[in-house]
Amino acid sequence: MDLARKVVLLTGASEGIGAASAREFRRRGCELALVARSKERLEEIAGETGGFAIPADLRDPAARQLAVESALSRFGRIDILVNNAGVGMYAPSWRADMASVRDMFELNYFAVLDLIQRVVPPMRRQGGGAIVNVSSIGGLVPLPWFSNYSASKFAVCGLTSGLRIELTRDKIHCMDVCPGYVQTGFQTNVISGKPPDKLWKARRHAISPEECARALVGGLEANKRTVVTPRTGWALVLGYALFPGLIDRQLRRIYDTLDMQ
Repeated sequence: MDLARKVVLLTGASEGIGAASAREFRRRGCELALVARSKERLEEIAGETGGFAIPADLRDPAARQLAVESALSRFGRIDILVNNAGVGMYAPSWRADMASVRDMFELNYFAVLDLIQRVVPPMRRQGGGAIVNVSSIGGLVPLPWFSNYSASKFAVCGLTSGLRIELTRDKIHCMDVCPGYVQTGFQTNVISGKPPDKLWKARRHAISPEECARALVGGLEANKRTVVTPRTGWALVLGYALFPGLIDRQLRRIYDTLDMQ
């Protein structure tokens, strides 16, 4: 996919993967409509990348409508939707606070679906486009210290796979991006809980937001179905597909050493 002069609606754009992706898209000559809750930080990224800032809390359906309408009003089209905004929670699924779980799913899944439903009609009218959903390696392999988050991201991967089939004839390409640990503020901005100490230490193996953004944008240019970054993550994904019991036992050993009971 040639990205030059494409209009990108990018959520979660004020920091981390979103901010790095904004810079990467800008280097490809894209026009940017950037969405995030943090108005001040978002305007900094918009100023840096020449993007159009749309401060909005995407847990609110009215804010999602505003984001799409603002982008269409400004640019007249949306060529690429990147659903990057998301949040996590650390808690065993069997005793997680239900209100918090619903809040997480509102952003991680329902906002994603709502934005897709709002951008697909104009994409169909203009003859095509692309939808990129940022999931997680936890959306391909369940992480027991992160079960409800994994469930929300499994939902995103399932949605993307179905959309790919539904929208092929409309020339709308659908891709999911499944990062492992990324060096962002994600772990400190969760809805509830905190990562166990051993998971904090695993951050030394994390990739940078810039590496993740390059994989995302490069995958879109190559018309990939799924991007796993770093690529070594495919070993875990394939291992779980072929030997789920073995991977379950390995994950259980990790979980049993964590203070989450």
